[in-house]
Amino acid sequence: MLRALRRRWEAYKYRFVPWIALNLRHKRRTLRYVPEDCKDKIVSDEEVLETLLKIFKALFINDFSRQKKILALLPEVKSTYLELLHLQPSKSKITFSCYESQNIFSPEELLFHTLGFSITRNQSSLVSAGTGVFVTRGFVPKGTVVAMYPGTVYQKYEPIFFQSIGNPFIFRCIDGVFIDGNDKGISKAVYRSCSRRDQLCPFHMSDVSWLTPVVQNPLAVGQYVNNCSPEKAANVCYQEFDVPECFPIELKQYLPNITYSHDIQSPLRCVVLIALRDIKLGEELFSNYYTIVN
Repeated sequence: MLRALRRRWEAYKYRFVPWIALNLRHKRRTLRYVPEDCKDKIVSDEEVLETLLKIFKALFINDFSRQKKILALLPEVKSTYLELLHLQPSKSKITFSCYESQNIFSPEELLFHTLGFSITRNQSSLVSAGTGVFVTRGFVPKGTVVAMYPGTVYQKYEPIFFQSIGNPFIFRCIDGVFIDGNDKGISKAVYRSCSRRDQLCPFHMSDVSWLTPVVQNPLAVGQYVNNCSPEKAANVCYQEFDVPECFPIELKQYLPNITYSHDIQSPLRCVVLIALRDIKLGEELFSNYYTIVN
């Protein structure tokens, strides 16, 4: 009798409470198990921050002409970037002409010149998997930040019912924080609304271009990385990263995440994808939704 009642309840909750069913299924798919004697970091936060600052500074310089309003309010920052251009023109392959022209390189080209590889969305090599992410130039060394998971960041107590319905792009962090990486429908509208809300005069606190076919931050395609299969082993894993308070305000325009609630005092949560091994040209990126970090 007890077993029969239990079976009826299981059928009931999945039939009439779809949000519970969705999140339980999603939990099985994305919740990571981390043993107590292990750390949930493949590389240090300092290395992640260093990589993000490197590519974001390159993006900022590459689009120097569009930054005039920001630079007018931050003369010291302007001097720093002009000095950087003067001291390292050969390394960055970007010159003072950036100040007069716009977008010397495409974001993908800039990623290649800065980190030694570029990634692009394309049809996945897995049957019926839809869009995937591929290494299109260079190669990705083991331990490299290869992508970011964009989206609106929700604390575990915040409402996400309507956004979660039929949404396969909701990523659950270990501490219960959710990131909605869907670039369509209500998820897209919420992100755009939050981004406009948090703008400070010319300073954009987040990147909205990941919602479009042409991304400003070439790393912000991590939501399209497919799960591994028996034939395709995982070559990247997820790692959570909290943006420090000292993060340069002029570079926040490239962060593809924003908090749902404006008054949240905790640091902005980001999720980066780290290469588990060297990834060669032409390979598709595959993650493991059951990531066990050793």
